[in-house]
Amino acid sequence: MKPTNEMKQNSIPKEITNVVETLEKGGFQAYLVGGCARDLFLGRKPKDWDVTTNAHPEQIIPLFPKTFYENKFGTVAIVNEEAEDSLKIVEATPYRIEGPYSNHRHPDEVHFSEKIEDDLKRRDFTINAVAVSLSKGAIKDIIDLYGGFKDIKDKILRTVGNPNDRFAEDALRMLRAVRLSVELGFTINVDTEKAIISNKNLLKEISWERIRDEFTKIIMSSEPKKGIEMLQKLGLLAFIVPELEKGIGVEQNKAHAFDVWEHLLRSLQHAADKNYPLDIRLTALFHDIAKPQTRRFSRETAQFTFYGHDVVGSRETQKILERLKFPRKMTEKIVKLVRWHMFFSDTETITLSAVRRMVTNVGKENIWDLMDVRVCDRIGTGRPKENPYRLRKYHAMIEEAMHDPISVGMLKIDGGEIMKIAKVNPGPKIGWVLNALLEEVLDDPKLNTKEYLEKRAMELVILDEKELKKMGESAKEVKDEKEAQNIDEIRKKHHVS
Repeated sequence: MKPTNEMKQNSIPKEITNVVETLEKGGFQAYLVGGCARDLFLGRKPKDWDVTTNAHPEQIIPLFPKTFYENKFGTVAIVNEEAEDSLKIVEATPYRIEGPYSNHRHPDEVHFSEKIEDDLKRRDFTINAVAVSLSKGAIKDIIDLYGGFKDIKDKILRTVGNPNDRFAEDALRMLRAVRLSVELGFTINVDTEKAIISNKNLLKEISWERIRDEFTKIIMSSEPKKGIEMLQKLGLLAFIVPELEKGIGVEQNKAHAFDVWEHLLRSLQHAADKNYPLDIRLTALFHDIAKPQTRRFSRETAQFTFYGHDVVGSRETQKILERLKFPRKMTEKIVKLVRWHMFFSDTETITLSAVRRMVTNVGKENIWDLMDVRVCDRIGTGRPKENPYRLRKYHAMIEEAMHDPISVGMLKIDGGEIMKIAKVNPGPKIGWVLNALLEEVLDDPKLNTKEYLEKRAMELVILDEKELKKMGESAKEVKDEKEAQNIDEIRKKHHVS
């Protein structure tokens, strides 16, 4: 099959062209295959470049200056240290014929083949079973035995051959189908969907690490809400995070337009829309995970309550993340954010000391992430405004609580040093000197050096005590005025009073 005008001829990096041409000059066949070939047709920049060839590892290695090879699949990593990061290593793999998958994870044995047809028929989905040859950095020819190119154009995801066979070989392919669907915006073929539902129990055979990696890619896609909904529809979510399904149909109080399930998914989707990192997205998804088990009906208010769902939810979240083998440091942060996500109260009565306690609880390094989670939580309730007055006020109070107040502690000298160099005893005079020095530094920050302050302190301590007291008190007034200006600027920045 020859390239058509519909195919977007992206520029193919010279490092990739070099690998293909070097193999061909060595007397071998070489094709781009899998996700990179698919992405070229979609006009997307491939994340990884995979080359397949009829050359065996011992034939590939002598053709390139630097390689390494340590796997049973025959993949040779070709190293180009001068390339950009994504192209420093290009993998070339021999055509393969795979034996049976007795553990539903990996083939029991792998044999090299001389025919590209053997390699393509073992692929998971038709859109990944298209191979392209190159000429001068452009697509020359296409091998498409399973209608993959048409499926790419029609945005259809279907397996190569019988879907039951493909999923029995590697059950992770069921998760990969969902992930590719949300990443590419493709629809899963009806027969493929039915096969996923029929084979969902095979997911038990897959390691949590592999499940975590595919789940993470779904969460990090632009449409994670659709991804989680699809996992639930196909029966896969019950094997990954069954705790989420408990929120389906669980009605909330009047502040929420949606049940717990829909609220969590909408919170997650907003995190994706804001392009937040994985830890914020997972917090948004799990922050109300314990609402179903803590729900009670209050006759007094005629509403549901969820007292303690933050505490219980943090424990549930830890269990989920540990089960999925997420890194310990990330788990600790997400658990902390879930635990403290219920920080909001009336901004007219909240005190700065309460805000400071919250900053201490969650950590300075996490407080702004907690505010991002709060925004996701708010949007997830069905409220359209992302940044209402209450939220802006809280931002201002956090900034006020965290900013370093103007004080003599900012000076490069302290009272003890002044007493030592001036040979004076403790007393109010030391405080007046420090305030006078601070006023000078506020007017000209360049003066905040040990050398200047020691010299100036010696001049001040010999002044008449009344004059020095007057200077110190005047300087304190200037300091307090500047501190008030700082607070006023913080509040103006957030448009709050």
